[in-house]
Amino acid sequence: MRIPGTTPHLRTPRTLLRPFRPDDVDGMIRCGKDPEIVRMFGGSPDFDEPVPMSRDEASAWFEHVTADANPLHWAVQHDGRFIGTARLHGVVEDDRRARYAVGFHDRVVLGRGLGLEVTRAVATYGFTVVGLHRIDLRVLAYNTRAIRCYRRAGFVEEGRERESAFVDGTWHDDVIMAMLEHEVAAGR
Repeated sequence: MRIPGTTPHLRTPRTLLRPFRPDDVDGMIRCGKDPEIVRMFGGSPDFDEPVPMSRDEASAWFEHVTADANPLHWAVQHDGRFIGTARLHGVVEDDRRARYAVGFHDRVVLGRGLGLEVTRAVATYGFTVVGLHRIDLRVLAYNTRAIRCYRRAGFVEEGRERESAFVDGTWHDDVIMAMLEHEVAAGR
């Protein structure tokens, strides 16, 4: 496997995946906190409408993401603005596998196919450059938008972890999905 020493830049037709930088704090503040997005990440928001994010909250988020030494963790930019993150994590070099996660914090960009572009770019990089054999993910079963995106990108549902997430006072299943390098090579 060839894990880079620093976070590489990846380009799609409409996005740039890049290392985090200090002005991403302002990007998070601009995105704010949206209850739908918080739920899709598995959180239980105590607000029903989007609310502002404080500079302290955005700075704490930035400290958290930049403390991660993983070079396969990207800030996602669209139209020159920070909109979210993507990463391959939990890399197991002996098994040539990693877990994928993507999350957009800006409600305005949801439903435009940007997640599919980012997912395809990260998977292609993971298989062709890093040398992964398998990329898997877990997604809340009620996050149907994300599940459709992952299926379109080539991920296959492998199973469920029943009642594995407690969100808004209710138990929810996690859907386990994966993609294998030979499936991508075959054009799936």
